[in-house]
Amino acid sequence: MSTQGSPDAKPDVSRAALGVVRAAVIAVAACGAVLVGGLVLGGSVTEKVIPGLGDAGVLTRWGLPASRAAMDLLSALTVGALIAAAALLPIEAGRPGEGSKEGGRGPGRLSKDAVGYLRAASWLAAVWAAAAAATLVFTVADVLGQPVGQVVTGSELSSYVGSLPQGTALMIVVLLAVVVALLARTTTTPAAAFGLLALAGIALLPAPLTGHSASAANHTVATTGVALHVAAVAPWVGGLAVVGVHALLRRDRLPVMADRFSRMALWCYIVVGASGLVNVIARLPDPVEMVETNYGRLALGKIALLGVLGWFGWWHRNRTLPALEAGRPWSFARLASAEAVVMGAAVGLAVALARTAPPAPTEPESAVKALLGYDMPPEITPARLATLWQFDLFFAVLVIALGGLYLAAVVRLRRRGDAWPLGRTVSWLIGLATIVAVTQTGVAKYAPILFSVHMAQHMVLNMLTPIFLVLGAPATLALRALKPARVRGDRGPREWLTAMLHSRYLAVIAHPAVATFIFVVSTFALYFTPLFEAAMRNHLGHIAMTLHFLAAGSLFFWVLLGVDPAPKKLPYPGRLLLLFVTMPFHAFFGIALMNLSQALARGWYASVDPTWGTTILKDQHTGGGIAWGFGEVPTFIVLIVLAFQWYVHDQRQARRMDRKADRAAAPGGRAEDDELASYNARLAKLAERDKPE
Repeated sequence: MSTQGSPDAKPDVSRAALGVVRAAVIAVAACGAVLVGGLVLGGSVTEKVIPGLGDAGVLTRWGLPASRAAMDLLSALTVGALIAAAALLPIEAGRPGEGSKEGGRGPGRLSKDAVGYLRAASWLAAVWAAAAAATLVFTVADVLGQPVGQVVTGSELSSYVGSLPQGTALMIVVLLAVVVALLARTTTTPAAAFGLLALAGIALLPAPLTGHSASAANHTVATTGVALHVAAVAPWVGGLAVVGVHALLRRDRLPVMADRFSRMALWCYIVVGASGLVNVIARLPDPVEMVETNYGRLALGKIALLGVLGWFGWWHRNRTLPALEAGRPWSFARLASAEAVVMGAAVGLAVALARTAPPAPTEPESAVKALLGYDMPPEITPARLATLWQFDLFFAVLVIALGGLYLAAVVRLRRRGDAWPLGRTVSWLIGLATIVAVTQTGVAKYAPILFSVHMAQHMVLNMLTPIFLVLGAPATLALRALKPARVRGDRGPREWLTAMLHSRYLAVIAHPAVATFIFVVSTFALYFTPLFEAAMRNHLGHIAMTLHFLAAGSLFFWVLLGVDPAPKKLPYPGRLLLLFVTMPFHAFFGIALMNLSQALARGWYASVDPTWGTTILKDQHTGGGIAWGFGEVPTFIVLIVLAFQWYVHDQRQARRMDRKADRAAAPGGRAEDDELASYNARLAKLAERDKPE
């Protein structure tokens, strides 16, 4: 309930602001206390004498984790403020005539509180950038073993930022946070707030992904686990802080905001728990290490805090949310303040855990395993491609999420009594099965080693999988299954999807010329530039490359097959022309690979060259042959689909014209409504006029 306009509003606001400050101080104190205890227990602040390296000093040993904790907290608060503005608070309906040529209501706009949270996000992002910059300085000092003063006054900082992965990552964080800070000061639209939220989400990832996850024994799983962990922790922690502030200040729309946060927090809790378990297993394969090592004991403490936070979430959903509906906001505010203290402690413990080195492997690691995350597989055979499975956490989560959401939407339609074509569901599941076939089997294990296997993976994800996914019509299914927003003028998932489908950005990207350009040119730009080797050497780069294959193919076949709503629909002759113009470019690409005289990404393939394989160049020629010949398969499938779609379209048009003719012939009907009869009459009139007299 709002306090504005009442005589005692000023004292109430002062009291509420004091409560916010008190809760923030306690949470930060808990974070600091646990951080100090974790650093001492983990031994990361004790002086270490390493021959050949100097000591960075006490300031760096304590300043680096302190600045890292500040950076993590501020990043979470920035994300939380942006989530509150873009999603947690309802969007207000536009005023009559505002931005509307027809005089109707204009587009939705952010509420006053949402704009306030955007402005708060601007300040928080600015301080986040400062904390990231401080972390950058301390990181360079720690890596070089030099005092901070020497690093700041000398040339080491500028020299090593670009050469150190951690330095590059933190510089990216600083730049992105500054962009968020600047844009959030002037943003007032829901779409812009959502865009800033996406940008802040990207800025969360570089710093943690260059830590222990990149050097773990199974770094492919560990890297994805850390990315999921961070992506779930930030909105959870930041969202709770902002909702708690909203409750303490007694702002409007608190029940709606708290209910939305509670639903989001449940999914965040599940992702945090699952990804945290994956990270622990990746670093501590032996369960005994959980109690025998400092890293394991800190991980156990983090698991215990996660259990406490789970209890808080259960209490919120069962006790405080009903209390909010009953008009008792302080019950929620008190519990949220206590939960924020526990979360602050968890953040401090997480930073201490990141500064504690996991136990070293008991056996020496081979050079190939350090690059791939697993040992060199045996000689390739068809049976091993099918049975020698390689678990990829990212694509496993992607397939489970896409399959689960699709089937849940189909079930909702069925329960509502609506029909959904079985063929579309089967097509979607076939598409997901092809993703599994090339990302979880022996294909994924051999793809980083043999270019020919990599090219087969590329062709499937770029030219086969998207066909089946597009035919599944996921956007149409979502529009039918998602419920409209409960609040008038607000944007729920259905409204956001509709806005995206009608956005100018998508109109440009989904233009047939642009989609074709991306589909064709990006392949040449990737393989015939240093981008390919850079992507192969970095697990995140490899994921980005693989996702690009899938996204570019999905965009092209969405434009070509046109099942879901699209900004521009091509006529069927135009679709056939586009297909026959585009497909030869992949054949040209394959021929270019088959005629290579110098191997692509030679440095990478020389590092992982198997003793049982052929030469690198010959294997790449084989990959070119696969690219050249594979295009026939999707072309044949698309031709069959287009022929069927064209036939169904003509049949539908014929039935429509028959119905109009029947209505025109019925008593009281208008003859001009019969298009076929009108057309025949025009032809007869022309023929009569052309007869010789």
